Amino acid sequence: MTAPDPAERPDEQPAPPPEPAVPHVLPGVRASDAERELVVQALSEHATTGRLTLLELEERIGLAYRAVTREDLARLTADLPSEDQGPSGAAPAPPAKRRQATRWIVAFMGGTEKRGRWRAAERINAVAVMGGHDIDLRHAELDSDDTTIVAVSVMGGMDIYVPDTIDVDVGGFSLMGGTGERGSRRPARAGAPRVRILAYNLMGGVDVWRLPEEAKDLPLKQARQVAKKAH
Repeated sequence: MTAPDPAERPDEQPAPPPEPAVPHVLPGVRASDAERELVVQALSEHATTGRLTLLELEERIGLAYRAVTREDLARLTADLPSEDQGPSGAAPAPPAKRRQATRWIVAFMGGTEKRGRWRAAERINAVAVMGGHDIDLRHAELDSDDTTIVAVSVMGGMDIYVPDTIDVDVGGFSLMGGTGERGSRRPARAGAPRVRILAYNLMGGVDVWRLPEEAKDLPLKQARQVAKKAH
């Protein structure tokens, strides 16, 4: 006796066709690349007027490039005034008084720390004679997208700290001394502000530390340890 054909079994029904996938639709209007670039440009302009520090600028720019909707972009500039309106939205606001820009950092047989929120001029001259500096740019306000630090070390030294998202260009000359680039080796963000460091050492040295995002609020000693482990 032959077995019944499975196709003739009345209790088995063919599997239903799969339902078409429903696209995931986010609330709000999606942002375009051009709109992201406009927000990045606006954030950069606010940074050069002192409203954003270097670290705040880089943090918001990273969020801008990852933004999906226009609402995401709007949140990044919600606490910043527009170009033609003051805080009330009715008339231009008078320019706020800014910190005095730092142009010289000098140490003679001693040391200084420049950290926290401070205003970095377009060109800074840092001199250490038998002394040293810690120059932390993470929370600094930049006067320009292209900042130059001329670091002169005579029988002394200095450490300069920058976020690893910005473009760092190191040059100069050393005699019985040296200049080192330490910390994160991650590539800088395209279009990021540039910091040029011209180091001139005589029996001294300059170390440039590129700090990753996870070290953004750490004390310098701990930030250096985190930077050594970053790739």
